[in-house]
Amino acid sequence: MTTAAVPRTPLLALHEVSKYFGAVEALVGVDLEVHAHEVVALVGDNGAGKSTLAQVVAGVLSPDAGEIEIEGRPVTLGSASAANRLGIASVFQDLAVCENLDVTANLFLGRELRNRVGLMHEGEMEVETRRLLDRLTVRIPSVRTTLRQLSAGQRQAVAIARTLIGRPRIVVLDEPTAALSVAQTGEVLTHIERLRDMGLGVILISHNLNDVRAVSDRIEVLRHGRNNGSFPASASHESILAAITGAA
Repeated sequence: MTTAAVPRTPLLALHEVSKYFGAVEALVGVDLEVHAHEVVALVGDNGAGKSTLAQVVAGVLSPDAGEIEIEGRPVTLGSASAANRLGIASVFQDLAVCENLDVTANLFLGRELRNRVGLMHEGEMEVETRRLLDRLTVRIPSVRTTLRQLSAGQRQAVAIARTLIGRPRIVVLDEPTAALSVAQTGEVLTHIERLRDMGLGVILISHNLNDVRAVSDRIEVLRHGRNNGSFPASASHESILAAITGAA
């Protein structure tokens, strides 16, 4: 007798999530699941609700309706810090990095390692910074290089590495390859693959279907704040575009 496979509990599940700004329906009854070792891409035209959904997951915005679950348990993401405590980390387009600080200082900003008398453990933070960069295969000569000396792709990599300080289970990346060169984009996509290899669930928001199809396991389309299609990464460019534009 064949035993039926037991469905995996997703790391993150959104059920019928809605968000309104006055009369504007930013999200309407949106469902989304993200599992461990999975990159889920969110795509859609401008105003489709991608960034709003990302902010809901990140705890920046509270949904007006619906339910959010972490590993099958209903949760309330009332703030970004609450989301962080539940294992959700986010990198938005502004990166929120400090150009005048070095790589190590940026990774541990606000979470510095200190001894009993309040002095920072500089050496320990440097070692941990190098370890995290190596896990993501980030090529930066020195962890004491200031961010203003790095390329846009390297700064994006530092922002992604910083999410790992809190040992998250889910990482939300909002347009991580926007305005990057082809070479820098390739490096950032490699970092995203490394997050998946570590067992994390990744939500990738992007307008670039080539990037999405290169690195994602599943593609979810939003249109006018609603689910409008779910596709494997192998789906044709045309079929995904049709869902984005409403042609299908």
